[in-house]
Amino acid sequence: MTIAFEISCRELVVLITAYLEGSLPEADRQRFEAHLALCPGCEAYLEQMRLTIRLLGALREENLPPTPRQRLLAAFRDWAGRLGR
Repeated sequence: MTIAFEISCRELVVLITAYLEGSLPEADRQRFEAHLALCPGCEAYLEQMRLTIRLLGALREENLPPTPRQRLLAAFRDWAGRLGR
């Protein structure tokens, strides 16, 4: 089967959460995986995201000191503000 439309590295970054959650539509998943097969940089990025999720999954809020917690929350607020959320 030929995949009609390729995706860019930038589009892969946007789709990565849906891919990891298993909620990417089949056609998009095929395009995503076809891109990964040809792009070592995006393959490495996907593995970095998987590792980040695994490591952060072990992190508990009560184990995070107040200062880093506040910095992390501020960073997410700034990021969300830039996205208009």
